[in-house]
Amino acid sequence: MSAHTQPSGSSGNGLVKWIDSRLPVFTYLQKEYGEFPAPRNFNYWWNFGAILTFMLVLMIFTGIFLAMQYTPHVDLAFDSVERIMRDVNYGWLLRYMHANGATFFFIAVYIHIFRGLYYGSYKNPRELLWIFGVVILVLMMATAFMGYVLPWGQLSLWGATVITNLFSAIPLVGDAVVTWLWGGFVVDNPTLNRFFSLHFLLPFVIFGVVVLHVIALHVTGSNNPLGIDPKGPQDTIPFHPYYTAKDSFGLAIWVTLFAAVVFFAPNFFGEPENYLKANPLVTPAEIVPEWYFLPFFAILRSVDFNVWFIDAKLGGVIAMFGSILLLFVVPWLDRSKVRSARFRPIYKWFFWILILDCFLLGFVGAHSPADQVFDGVEGLLFIDLGHVGTAWYFIHFLVLLPVLGMVEKPKPLPTSIAEPVLGGGQAATGAAAKPMEKA
Repeated sequence: MSAHTQPSGSSGNGLVKWIDSRLPVFTYLQKEYGEFPAPRNFNYWWNFGAILTFMLVLMIFTGIFLAMQYTPHVDLAFDSVERIMRDVNYGWLLRYMHANGATFFFIAVYIHIFRGLYYGSYKNPRELLWIFGVVILVLMMATAFMGYVLPWGQLSLWGATVITNLFSAIPLVGDAVVTWLWGGFVVDNPTLNRFFSLHFLLPFVIFGVVVLHVIALHVTGSNNPLGIDPKGPQDTIPFHPYYTAKDSFGLAIWVTLFAAVVFFAPNFFGEPENYLKANPLVTPAEIVPEWYFLPFFAILRSVDFNVWFIDAKLGGVIAMFGSILLLFVVPWLDRSKVRSARFRPIYKWFFWILILDCFLLGFVGAHSPADQVFDGVEGLLFIDLGHVGTAWYFIHFLVLLPVLGMVEKPKPLPTSIAEPVLGGGQAATGAAAKPMEKA
């Protein structure tokens, strides 16, 4: 851009003009976030992109300040966390925001994923956008697991021992992989140092993938509740100020809920066992992961039988990782041409059954497999519910999605976004959109 050319995104501020003529960052922001045409029918489920961005930035900054005071050594880590809580100015606030921020981060990302599944946001041409989202989920899980180890409490030590030992089920190289992860022959100081380094690094990797996710979004455009592409200017509105205002309102509600937990129930999602210093000679009665891992933990435990030459341990590991990796191929499993579940009456019911199934798996993962579900119900154990929940999870993606795409008869789609929006919710003829076009 010539230095004499007026940047489209610059204001009357001389400094802004000077910067923009040499590095057109303000023009880029104006184009991508100010003038960017967004479908006019977004609902509040589309707020979670902004909420997730806020949570990621919050986690990075609180993590940096906590790292300044944390000591990654097995003899000092637990005490350094206690020092942060007691002696560092506002250290308690930083830690509670970081710890509960992980919970709220996962709540938001799970809502974001299920919204994508309901409205078909993974379908052509947004397959790569969806894949970037699943990569972010996997990186978040790795980051959260390593972060859970850092306080070096009882569950930190034994959770790391149990989860890393899963890799020993890999034929031939399993034991070598576990030794490499540990940096030795037990979970000890080298393990803690490795996990601390990766826990500090991975959020920046997540940020990079988020940038790719947003770029892919701006190339293909956003999906919308109707699942149809905009047909013209009457179907879109500028992202700013309409959706910046809407996102700000949703973010304010979210931050209010987050603050309520941080200030009034900061240990609600914590485990009392992890407030005891790690002791390799004392095994906790139960080793329970964080709630956002519970459905996958239930799938891991539900495979308690051998399948041909695959033993139960390896089968559980395959099922657990497979339940996550399965999300990568969802765009190719769902063969329906209709995106939104609003127009897919059968798929809609199975979607809500999947939601209930995930809650069931989380419920199962939080209990011992040998426990009875309810007192007085003989023979029905949590492991039985785990078998049912795990089977249904894979049936939904591997059987129902492809079959429904071939046999389901969807409802008729509106011819444009403007029809139901401007026509009082009726997508009949689109006549209501014409006066607006003239205006």
